[in-house]
Amino acid sequence: MLRQRLERVLTVLWYGKRRIAMVLMPFALLYRGIMKIRRVAYERQWLRTYRVGIPVIVVGNVTVGGTGKTPLVIWLTGYLKSLGYRPGVIARGYGGKARRWPQQVRADSDPRTVGDEAIVIARRTRCPVTVGPERRLSAAALVEHADCDIIISDDGLQHYALERDIEIAVIDGVRRFGNGYCLPAGPLRETADRARKVDIVVTNGIAGRGEFSMKYVATHAVSLLQPARAAGFGTFAAGSVHAVAGIGNPEHFFASLRANGLTIIPHPFPDHHVFSADDLAFGDALPVLMTEKDAVKCEPFAAAHWWAVPITAELPELFATRLEILLARGKNGQATARITGLSGH
Repeated sequence: MLRQRLERVLTVLWYGKRRIAMVLMPFALLYRGIMKIRRVAYERQWLRTYRVGIPVIVVGNVTVGGTGKTPLVIWLTGYLKSLGYRPGVIARGYGGKARRWPQQVRADSDPRTVGDEAIVIARRTRCPVTVGPERRLSAAALVEHADCDIIISDDGLQHYALERDIEIAVIDGVRRFGNGYCLPAGPLRETADRARKVDIVVTNGIAGRGEFSMKYVATHAVSLLQPARAAGFGTFAAGSVHAVAGIGNPEHFFASLRANGLTIIPHPFPDHHVFSADDLAFGDALPVLMTEKDAVKCEPFAAAHWWAVPITAELPELFATRLEILLARGKNGQATARITGLSGH
């Protein structure tokens, strides 16, 4: 409850009342200065960077909170496979409590150990997935133990210790950069111009100039108790359903359900919320629809009327073309691995 209240306050502060945020500007300026010094230190090799020997694609953002990176990572693995690559994925493993890192992630891994998003990626992609706080170690583990020839990093745009060949920034099409301030006065991990220095900008929603629009597509729900059992949204159209989302911007999920003709009772939770059965005890027998990320944490105590909604990313053909050009550039040796993205393209 305390975390939910804090998130509501920050949402108002970062995406609403700009003047109130000015109180925190001294701390934001300090944070911004530290981040700039850190970037320069990696750029000039004062801090060591690591090259893992195969291409690395980083999918990240410049704001705190979810922007839709995981569906894009899943799309990328499928597309790279279609081009003949053997991709592997690394991630932070946020919320995981493993005693040792990095950790290999399987479809049946415990989200309490490796986090929730990584399990969704492992299930949807059937690719090798490794998580850990130090992405260079996770990448090295994939190179050593998995038959991968390219790595996708889910998040890690600011993890400069790992050199990368392609940077993709994902932006929330509604919230964008909020009030434009760095932490803690605003949601920015780095200044907003960082997004202009990556190779590709993908917008979850309506894209701006020079950006590629990404759309979410949801067509059905899957039973938590019987994963082989799927149901179209028409199954739930006769009445209301409970919609549960513990993600960075729950409204994206709620809007997707409404767009499919469902009447929902929304239940937003903090990102990466650790669910208990009591959280979903709504006192009725209405269907409960939730995100895949939430479902992996609710499976141990699932009820028969609980459903997960798989989300698929759709991207324009021009995005795929741009990606292939960047991949070919690396193969032809026309570009070296990027460290900080400070020099624009």
